[in-house]
Amino acid sequence: MNNAAPASTAPDRTRTRGRPRGNPPTRESIVQPARALFLEHGYRRTTLRAVAAAAGVDPALISYHFGSKKGLFADVMQFQCATALTVDDVLGGDPATLPGRLIDAVTDLWEDADFRRLAGRGEEAAEAIREYLEHELLARLVEFLGGRDATARATAVVTILAGLIHTRYVNPLPTPAALTPAEARHALTPALRAALAPRPRTTASGATARRGPATAGGITVRP
Repeated sequence: MNNAAPASTAPDRTRTRGRPRGNPPTRESIVQPARALFLEHGYRRTTLRAVAAAAGVDPALISYHFGSKKGLFADVMQFQCATALTVDDVLGGDPATLPGRLIDAVTDLWEDADFRRLAGRGEEAAEAIREYLEHELLARLVEFLGGRDATARATAVVTILAGLIHTRYVNPLPTPAALTPAEARHALTPALRAALAPRPRTTASGATARRGPATAGGITVRP
């Protein structure tokens, strides 16, 4: 009599690639240990195998979710950006105080020493930040603002915030870098408020021009 268990009852330990079966770990459960390793070892010395071991997952799962180490690092950067610029906390609330909330979100993110260390990891970090500003923040602002001029208004807002990031943190100029976050908010709130304001319609007859809006440096300044 053959007492051997049927072959189908033996555990299948074969690792498969492609889409994981069942309920695989979330992307966030991989991003968090990856962030710790990138901070400790830097981008170049952090391997996908080390991240997989820290997250307790198969390396193939990282490839499935992120495609490559560059994709994983971009997600680490963008996940922290998205956490700082949450819709409920920043875009929600009183529209009158939105400019201050946007500036506070940016300075709170960049005043974090760990984030600045990640952001200093070369071109990979710079590309991730550009991608976030262009494809995430700009797109969300366009949707939030709505209307015919939403893209122009959102573009102006992101341009101001990117300028703050560049002149204060990435390639700091002495004067902007010396400001406290509160002083930066005070200095930039009027510009952001103007950027967020709906643009008045103009007509072919030039009625807007005849009303004589003030100009400064070739830029129309409206109340």
